[in-house]
Amino acid sequence: MIAEGVLVVQRMLASRFHPHALLGTDRRLTELKDDLAGSAVPFYRTSADVMARVVGFHLNRGVLAAARRVGEPSVAEVIAGARTVAVLEGVNDHENLGSIFRNAAGLGVDAVVFGSGCADPLYRRAVRVSMGHALLVPYARATCWPAELMTLKENGFRLLAMTRTSRRARWPRR
Repeated sequence: MIAEGVLVVQRMLASRFHPHALLGTDRRLTELKDDLAGSAVPFYRTSADVMARVVGFHLNRGVLAAARRVGEPSVAEVIAGARTVAVLEGVNDHENLGSIFRNAAGLGVDAVVFGSGCADPLYRRAVRVSMGHALLVPYARATCWPAELMTLKENGFRLLAMTRTSRRARWPRR
């Protein structure tokens, strides 16, 4: 997984995802000096031109961090103690998903649950657009979709839905 930019790298350093290396320009690595103090994460300095050639694009914001993925929690784990949960189905665009995470963090959403057809929240573009919040807001993938919606109801959550179609499913009131 890749984090781009000082703020996103700072959020990665504060998350459960631990970078195994950073590549950046002098200016951007200097901005991260305090964040990297005492850290064992190796960092490599380079020029903006060399960095663009190495990573394959110029819009890299001057610093990149690479981290390995770690196991994802279950739906039960991410909703435990949560008051507000965003449930997503079919959000297959990485930038849209990143934007949802950014807004979820801003609105105080405690967790995100993915249903079927959702993009990867740890894809580079999703992490960048989320400003790193995809690394901080807890999330889980529902393995039994849509049955796990009932798990939310059974745990006291009220289900509200938005859709662009005139078709809708009615959930029985309990």
